[in-house]
Amino acid sequence: MRTARSSRRRSDEVAAPPAQKAAAAAETSGVRVIASVRGPVVTRLPGDVVIEAAGVGYRVNVSTETLASLPRAGEQATLLTHLILRDDGMHLYGFATQAERELFLMLIGVQGVGPKVALAVLSGGAPRELLNAIATGDIARFQAVPGIGKRTAERIIVELREKVAGKATDDIVVRRTASDDPRTLAREGLLGLGFTPQEADRLLSETGGDTPEELIAGALKAAR
Repeated sequence: MRTARSSRRRSDEVAAPPAQKAAAAAETSGVRVIASVRGPVVTRLPGDVVIEAAGVGYRVNVSTETLASLPRAGEQATLLTHLILRDDGMHLYGFATQAERELFLMLIGVQGVGPKVALAVLSGGAPRELLNAIATGDIARFQAVPGIGKRTAERIIVELREKVAGKATDDIVVRRTASDDPRTLAREGLLGLGFTPQEADRLLSETGGDTPEELIAGALKAAR
C-alpha cells in the first residue's frame, strides 16, 4: 500500500500542468520574464494591444496613456513589460515608459490594489502627475478611479508617499530667481506641487537641508 501511494503521489506530481510548473519556477527564482516586447502592432483595443514578436502575438494589457502613445496597426512599437503569473494563466502588462512601469509595480504592492486597478490609476494621467498627487496627498484624485474607495485611496497615499518623495523632487524644476536662497527656491518648488503658501511655509519651518532638493524632500516627508 505504501508503494502504491508513493507511486500515486509521484504520478500526480508528474501530471502537474507545465504552465503551473513554469509559474512556480519563475516565482521561486524571482526572474523577470519578458521584460519588453517589440514588433508590429496587430490590434489596438481599449485596455489591451497585440504586438507580434518573432511570429508570436503577445496580448498586452495597457493603460489609456500607453495606448495613446502607440502607433496604428501595422507599425512598429516597443513596450516595456511586466509578467504576472496566476493560476488562470500568464498576464502581460505593458508600459510606454520606465516611469510608468515603476509606478505600476509600486501600486500593486499596496494592499487592495491589483493589476487592473493599477492600470486604471495609470490611465488617470502621466506618471509625473500621479507621483505629485501621491506626494501632496491628493486622496480625491485616487478616489475618482473606478475600483478605488476612500480607504484604498488613503492606503495608496500612506504607503507610497515616502517612496515617491525622491522621485517627485527629481521631476521638479526649480526656477532660479533673483534669490539663490535654498528655502526660497524650495518654497517655489512646493507651490509648483500644489501646496498653498501657508502649507509650504509651515512644512519648510519643520525641515532642515542645505539645498532646495533636500528641503523639498524633507517637506514632503513632513507632510505625511
